[in-house]
Amino acid sequence: MSHHLSGPDLRSPMDDARLDLTDLFAFTVPGERTVLIMNVNPIAPTGAAAFHPDAVYRVNVDTDGDHRADVAFSCVFSPPTETEQTVTVYRATGEQARAHEAAGEPILTDMPVSFGTEPAVAESGPYLFFAGFRSDPFFADLDGIVNKFQWTGVDWGADKNVFGIVLEMPHAELGTAPEIGVWARVSLWQDGQLTSVDRGAHPSLTAYFNAEDVKETYNAGEPADDWDTYREPWTAVLQHFGGYDRQAAEQALRTVLPDILRLDRGKPAAYPNGRTLTDDVTSARLAMLTAGKVPTDHIGPHTDLLPGFPYLGTPHTG
Repeated sequence: MSHHLSGPDLRSPMDDARLDLTDLFAFTVPGERTVLIMNVNPIAPTGAAAFHPDAVYRVNVDTDGDHRADVAFSCVFSPPTETEQTVTVYRATGEQARAHEAAGEPILTDMPVSFGTEPAVAESGPYLFFAGFRSDPFFADLDGIVNKFQWTGVDWGADKNVFGIVLEMPHAELGTAPEIGVWARVSLWQDGQLTSVDRGAHPSLTAYFNAEDVKETYNAGEPADDWDTYREPWTAVLQHFGGYDRQAAEQALRTVLPDILRLDRGKPAAYPNGRTLTDDVTSARLAMLTAGKVPTDHIGPHTDLLPGFPYLGTPHTG
């Protein structure tokens, strides 16, 4: 998986698909604009048919390379009816960006969530925004991976859907430096307390690197602590699966720890410089884990992507 089913035992966090971060994308488009996409709710709408009204869905942006959020976009959703749900989006900076609450100024208020096939796109000042039901862009031969790289040629994600949150804005809204770092987080209000239940940036990390009893701690953690916390156990994973020596393992881990997706907006986006919707991240992770012995799963990107905003394909029906 990419980041799908990121709770213990390959289940959604708290057994709730609405809280399950599946993927994060960061890339640029013409006009000096940055696109950030956070997908949740794998196999939608089977597990859940709306966003969680008590959750905070958040995209964090580090603009100065210190592994801490300098800008954050938080989405909070209304309780859904059978056919409707709305979302309010907040933009926080500075210290407010480092708290997990939905803080800062609202940039969009009570915008409708898209549940149909046609995306409802909102525009506010320099921002384009979308939230709703879309095709899942993740592609991989998961059966082949599970069966020790006996490839089936079948793309697990070919008929899957997710709920997407898409933001597009001028580069300058995320600072003047060309390089930014991005990660996503899902937090849940319970009994008056906000708890981080999922977080991530790079694809296919927690599924391969984290033991089951570590996943909840990882999901609650901060990227700034990742290197000190996970360097040793993740080095052991690479030594076991890829035959790495310690120095080579640590060098490989520098590309994914801290778990922040770096994007140099002065260069073309292609994972691990950001991530586009067509990047073959499954093959990239297999090659990393096996030290190049398994370079690909032979599955290509989806062809249903939109050429313009919100970029995610039309959801599958039937």
